[in-house]
Amino acid sequence: MAYIGAQPRLGNFQACDAITASATTTFNLLVGGVAIFPQTAQHCLVSLNGVLQAPISSYTISGSTIVFASALTSADSIDFITILGDTLDLGTPSDSTVTTAKLNTAVLTGATDIGAAIADADLFLVDDGAGGTLRKTAASRIKTYVGGGITMADNWRITADIADTGTVTANWERNDNISSYIGSGMSESSGIFTFPSTGIYFVSAQSYVDETFDGALAYCGIQIMGSTNGSSITAISQTYDSSGAQNRHMSLYCSAIYDVTNTSNNNIRLNLDHSGTSGTDATYGGNSTHNYTALTFIRLGDT
Repeated sequence: MAYIGAQPRLGNFQACDAITASATTTFNLLVGGVAIFPQTAQHCLVSLNGVLQAPISSYTISGSTIVFASALTSADSIDFITILGDTLDLGTPSDSTVTTAKLNTAVLTGATDIGAAIADADLFLVDDGAGGTLRKTAASRIKTYVGGGITMADNWRITADIADTGTVTANWERNDNISSYIGSGMSESSGIFTFPSTGIYFVSAQSYVDETFDGALAYCGIQIMGSTNGSSITAISQTYDSSGAQNRHMSLYCSAIYDVTNTSNNNIRLNLDHSGTSGTDATYGGNSTHNYTALTFIRLGDT
């Protein structure tokens, strides 16, 4: 919006371009060829024929022009016109005139603390490392440059014992002993775990097994099953143990690095496998307060 009345000027003094007198009362005021708008006549020093002129009575200011009380002639000499600007305003300092010694040492105080977690849109000042110029950059750019750290970590477990073999399709819960998980977290439906975003993930599985077979189990294991098309699955990591006697307790663990390139096609399931009779010979532990049989997911970086 344009100013109503005289446009305010800053406090630095400015010498107007030379003016050649002629038979008129009104002359344009220019600084470097650009029109300048003094605050008032009192904000100007005007010398005519070697004599300083009195504001108002000898001349007035109208926008970017000076109007003399009487018409001049070509014999007159406008020696100089200096614009004082707004004498109550320091204005903008000239380049390289403000030193660090002139800055308040308490530029950053408790009042400048944003008081909240850093967001992607927050801005930081960074020395560009070349000409010593301070530039602003968003937190999202810094996060991308340093890799962003771990952006997703999640942990799920089964809450009840399972004696069957095959894919664990029921009794899954997110570990509620931790106050929160990192990022969007995994989604689970009937034992199928889908990822919140593409990336390289670390996936691990663990289980506590109670072997109740009267003889010896040839093997007892767990498998991390992965899919590349959303339906068919294959083991991407597995571990097995065997029992030489009845009533033995076993601990199983395996892990894998899994490349998720498509969140619709790439998913994970946990498969249980043992050589005994399903439903009676081996029990995979489940609990709602601590992990017996569980899956852990950590996003390591971009795919």
